[in-house]
Amino acid sequence: MPKPTTAFRCTECGWSAVKWVGRCAECQQWGTVVESGTETGITRSLQPVAPPAGRAARPISAFLESENAAHRPSGIGEFDRVLGGGVVAGAAILLSGEPGVGKSTLLLEVAARVAATGRRVLYVSAEESTAQVRLRAGRTGALHDELYLAAETDLATILGQVDQVSPDLLIVDSVQTVSSALSDGLPGQPSQVREVASTLIRVAKERQLPVLLVGHVTKDGTIAGPRLLEHLVDVVCQFEGDRQTALRFVRALKNRFGPTDEVGCFEMTGDGIAEVPDPSALFLSRTRNPVSGTCVTVALEGRRALPVEVQALVVGTKAPQPRRVVNGVDPSRVAMIIAVLERRAGLRQLGEHDVYVSTVGGVRLVEPAADLAIAVAIASAMRDRAVPHDLAAVGEISLAGEVRPVASARQRASEANRLGYRAVLDDDLGSVRAAVERAMMAASGARERELDAAF
Repeated sequence: MPKPTTAFRCTECGWSAVKWVGRCAECQQWGTVVESGTETGITRSLQPVAPPAGRAARPISAFLESENAAHRPSGIGEFDRVLGGGVVAGAAILLSGEPGVGKSTLLLEVAARVAATGRRVLYVSAEESTAQVRLRAGRTGALHDELYLAAETDLATILGQVDQVSPDLLIVDSVQTVSSALSDGLPGQPSQVREVASTLIRVAKERQLPVLLVGHVTKDGTIAGPRLLEHLVDVVCQFEGDRQTALRFVRALKNRFGPTDEVGCFEMTGDGIAEVPDPSALFLSRTRNPVSGTCVTVALEGRRALPVEVQALVVGTKAPQPRRVVNGVDPSRVAMIIAVLERRAGLRQLGEHDVYVSTVGGVRLVEPAADLAIAVAIASAMRDRAVPHDLAAVGEISLAGEVRPVASARQRASEANRLGYRAVLDDDLGSVRAAVERAMMAASGARERELDAAF
């Protein structure tokens, strides 16, 4: 019988090796290969254990629907929209986002709103001192007697705070800065994050205590720590936003209690974070008179239809390579639309002009439904004809010059009609040439009506 040898295993994926290596050959993580302490070559078996009488398996129809499974509103409608109606008892919610985007501000506002309903909240800050959190709470008006604050980085001490306070909601900011004595390594390492998260989630399930965890992100935008962290929690939310703008979005990447296609809109102000129930006006320009080179499309953010204005500027150039500068849209998509307009719509002089395309409000359009609005905006700027404010364009453009239908077309049209857009250019026109000519005719009609009103 061969002599058993000590194996080394990766704590992330379970890959094993005979000797220690610094980097796992399976998941490519550094510093995760540790000595397993289990001798190889020995087959182990588990003896079946009879479950207790109270935990025996029963037909699913024999279980009664629990009241704890209902959603409890947090007091912030946009956040509840993303969660599916509110916070569920015993749920573990992970909120991730880039540094400075406003995660702590949002959760402090959630804590204050929940405390205002009479439920006790424990906010554990593992990154800031209590004085810093108190200063922010005073600035944002998040002070309440039922909101308890503690600055702890030790997991055992946090559990002691939970036993002493007995909260109805626990917020830990953040899970990467909390450490456990039961696991080796520094805070933030995969083994520490896994131990802290699994312990907090086990406490949440045992006590029916909802837990909100803040997670850091890496340089590529993924959640820091082991991938197992996203599998352990019930809800994974991502807090997005541009530092140059005050608009913030919360999206659900995983949700066991509701949909994952909802988006919550917020705005960072001097007094904290504010909800934006109807963000339609944020992505439209405020000019009263029509200006050439603008067109409105209806984009979908989750289940929400939002009007977004696309602006274009076409300027003549003598350079051998005309410039194509875009902001908020896909550059390759704009280059394709310009080529289609030159070849299929008769705008053959675009190759001698610089083209600038941008969106209003800092929003980014990634869906092909905005192709037709981009094409109309470029054609409007090229011919110097202003498209009327009550015209919107929704459609995907193919290389053959065809306007193709898009997803949720009925919802987009309904939202456009609700906001006062009397004409919507879509796939009914058939081709991009027909859509551009229809938009130019509408521009000429609007110009004539404007001149008649002036005289």
